[in-house]
Amino acid sequence: MVRNQAGCGALCGAMATERNSSGWPRSAAVFGASGGIGAALCEALVAGETEVIYAGSRSGAASAGEGIRPFTFDLADEASIAAAADTMRAEPPEWVIVATGILTLPDGTGPERSYKKLEAATMAKVFALNTIGPALIAKHMLALVPRGAPFTFAALSARVGSISDNRLGGWHSYRASKAALNMLLRNFALEMARTHPESVIVGLHPGTVASALSAPFQSGLAEGQLTEPQTAAANLIGVLARLTPAQSGRVIDFRGEEVPA
Repeated sequence: MVRNQAGCGALCGAMATERNSSGWPRSAAVFGASGGIGAALCEALVAGETEVIYAGSRSGAASAGEGIRPFTFDLADEASIAAAADTMRAEPPEWVIVATGILTLPDGTGPERSYKKLEAATMAKVFALNTIGPALIAKHMLALVPRGAPFTFAALSARVGSISDNRLGGWHSYRASKAALNMLLRNFALEMARTHPESVIVGLHPGTVASALSAPFQSGLAEGQLTEPQTAAANLIGVLARLTPAQSGRVIDFRGEEVPA
C-alpha cells in the first residue's frame, strides 16, 4: 500500500518502517482532528499506513488521505460523542487519541495568573473542555474495546498538570483541569487492567507546540522551545508505538519520559 507522506517527512517515513511490525496501529481514531496537533497526527497515521483513521471534529472537516473517515462530535455534547462511538462499533480503532484542549477561551479569557481572577463560569468552561469532554470520550470509546486485544487510549495533557512539579503556580483552571484529567486517566487504567490486560491508557505531554492553543504565549519562549505540529505528532506517535501495559495510567512526555504526578 502506497500513501501520501506530505506534511510528515522523512521522520514519519522512518517511523512507519520501524513500527509497522511492532506497535503501529491498523486503525486509529483522533478526536480533535481539525486542530494543529490533531491534523498532524492524522497525516502521520496516513503516512504510517494506518488503514482506517477516524478523524473527528465539530465541523466534520479532516485532512485528506486514504483511509480517512471524518466524523462530527462536540466535547460539550455527550450525545454527539456517543453517536460518534457508535459509528466505530463494528470496527473499533486500536488507538484512540484525544487531541483536544483549551488554554484561552474563545472570548479571549486567558489562564488566571492569580486566585483573585478566578471566576466560576470560566472554571466550568475550562473543566468541561479539558476534563469532562475527554472523560466522556473515554466512557464511550473504552466500551468498544474487545477483551484480549491490544488497545491504546491517549489524551493530550500537560506538564503543568503535575502537582509535584508545580513550582510557579498560576494558570489555575488550566492546571487543575489537566491534573483532574490525569487522575481520571489513572482511574480508567486501573479499571481497564482488570478486564483488558493488554490496554494502555495514558496522558501525553506534547511539549510547547505551534498551535492556536499556545499562540498568545509564544513570544516569550526560548529559541528551540516551540515545536511544529508535524514534529510533535511524529514524537507522540513514536511514544505511543513503544508503550506497554506497564506504563498504563501514567503521563508520558514527547521524549517518552514519565511526567511526575
